[in-house]
Amino acid sequence: MKVLLYGGTFDPPHNGHMNNLRAALDLVRPDRAIVMPAGTPPHKAASATPGEVRLAMCDCFKALSPLVEVSDWEIRRGGRSYTYNTLEMLQQQCPGAELFLSIGSDMLLSFPRWNRWRDILQMATLVVESRRPGDALALHTAAQQLQASGGRVLFARAESYPCASSSLRTGAIPRARWGDLLPAEVLRVIEERDLYREPAPVTEKEAHHDL
Repeated sequence: MKVLLYGGTFDPPHNGHMNNLRAALDLVRPDRAIVMPAGTPPHKAASATPGEVRLAMCDCFKALSPLVEVSDWEIRRGGRSYTYNTLEMLQQQCPGAELFLSIGSDMLLSFPRWNRWRDILQMATLVVESRRPGDALALHTAAQQLQASGGRVLFARAESYPCASSSLRTGAIPRARWGDLLPAEVLRVIEERDLYREPAPVTEKEAHHDL
């Protein structure tokens, strides 16, 4: 069995996230694909939106494939969310399964700063989607370094998408454009819950929860 994990803050999930998961699905062709919204990242400023709301928005990913499921495991678990713990849970839940971890190109470049990154390399194959054109050399250099440490890295061809969740929350991208950038399911939740009316403060670039 092949199990693909796609985690993140998803505050909110946008079409770029959809493109990344679509590319990973096409490459890996997993038996299960699990979208895992983060619980409490060590950098709490990364998300002020409640976990259950981000979980509801993540239902948008189910439109990509009947194999996609959305898990609230990290949110229910409480405390800080680390990828190592999530992969450990999946190993226990799916004994003998081949695990794949879908990440963006920025995460590959910072991967050696992740919590227990060497252990993660032994647990799962990294599936990397590039979000920016022209970064191939840096990505392949980073991949070679991780492979030298015993990891396995695959590259999925994802359409580059000029959008970031932080730009939506801060108002850098006006709401008038959101219909072109967000899945309909996400827009519905945002309108029903009246989210992001007050622009979020500009903080450091959203950090992955393992840094």
